[in-house]
Parts: sequence; structure tokens; C-alpha cells
Amino acid sequence: MGRIQGKVCLITGGTAGIGYASAELFGREGGVVVITDIRPREGEAAAQKLQDQGYDARFIEQDVTSESRWREVVAEVVRHYGRLDVLVNNAGVGAGTDLENSDLAHWRFVHAVNLEAVFMGTQNAIRQMKQNGGGSIVNISSIEGIIGDPRSAAYNASKGGVRLFTKSAALYCAEKKYGIRVNSVHPGFTKTPMAESVGDVFAPADLARIQHEIVIGYMAEPIDQAYGILYLASDESRYVTGTELIIDGGYTAH
Repeated sequence: MGRIQGKVCLITGGTAGIGYASAELFGREGGVVVITDIRPREGEAAAQKLQDQGYDARFIEQDVTSESRWREVVAEVVRHYGRLDVLVNNAGVGAGTDLENSDLAHWRFVHAVNLEAVFMGTQNAIRQMKQNGGGSIVNISSIEGIIGDPRSAAYNASKGGVRLFTKSAALYCAEKKYGIRVNSVHPGFTKTPMAESVGDVFAPADLARIQHEIVIGYMAEPIDQAYGILYLASDESRYVTGTELIIDGGYTAH
């Protein structure tokens, strides 16, 4: 207990899946948790659920693709808690498409949520965290930011962008001596609301192959990803920056 005691943590897309599992784990480990989401009803319910467990938690409505809203959200966190120690850029979208029949609007939408929002969140977190003397930024990418998928060109490109942007941001913070670490987490197939749509994209034979290639033998639960995120948020990873943590049950080891 207390692995991030007293740290003020902002988690985007925190109402479900990996985001909510991380928020719950952060609360259990002593963190002050602020979750954001574009869905206010679900956000208020998630925050209340955390509070009912005795955690210091609150919800702020946020569209992560809005540049001005990022400034407002960070300012609200600081106004309420006095600082920002941890940012988890978790909000994301995933949708398989046929490359030839997709369009630029879809490409731009996926990149706006999955990559541009990570840039804006990281930028605003750095501006605040450097005043604290340091912090940790955890950007949620995907194993599909490392390996390709013929049905996910936009998603692959956006998540690959998160991976390399994270390294650039980590080097920037180190060069500036801000004491801010920046890392990416690359979840494999995980039982989340986003993963429920996988069956609409993959044929049964593909799903069977995926299950077979997860060498641990089963699909991850959100908590499996949350533990890795917690590690990077905590001081246990004080010597870790600019790297990627793959949590995929061995899927990409083939």
C-alpha cells in the first residue's frame, strides 16, 4: 500500500477499462485521482464509485482533442490540489478499416484522439510538472504501435506515433533537467469495452489465432495493464524514462 502516496494523478479516459482499473489501483495505493472523460454521466458515476471506496477522487469532463480544454483541465487540477505529479494519457479510440476504402476523415479522427491528444496532454503536463520539480507521464500506446495489422492502418500509425513521441518528450525533459520521466505502455489484447468490437473486425479463425498466440494462455484483464502503469507512475521506476513497457502475455514474442 502507498506506492504513490499523496501523488496527484490525472487519468484521461478514466471511466472504464484500463483507465478505470488504473484509477482504482492508484486510489488503493494512496494516490489522489482525477479522471477525465467525454461522457459526464459515466464520469460522475466512476468518481462516486471511487469515493465510495474511500479514495480521494473526482471527475472533470474533457474532450481530449480540444487544445483549450487541456489548459483548463490542468489548471483546474492545480487549483484544487496545488500540483500535478502524474499524467496517464489513456483516452483512445480503435476502429478497424479497409485501407483502400477508408477516408481522410477517419484517419484524422483516430490521430486526433490517439496521438494529438497525447501531444497536448504531455505538453501541458510538462509545463506544470516542471514547477513541481518533476513528475511522471505515462502514454498508453498499444502492441499495434510496434507491430502492424492489415486492418488497422490509422490505429497502427497513431499508436506508433505515441511510442516515438514518448521517446522524444523523455529526451526533451532530460535535456531540460526537469525531473520528468516519460514512458509508454503497450497493452496487448485486453478485456475492455474497446476490445468488445474486435469480434466485428476479426473472423473467428483470426480470434482463435490471437488467443493461441497469447503465450500465457488468456487475454489480459484491465488490472494487468494497470499494474504496469502504476509502476511507471511510482518512484519505483525513477530510473526509467523514454522506454516502452509491453504487457501482452507474450503475444509479440513470436
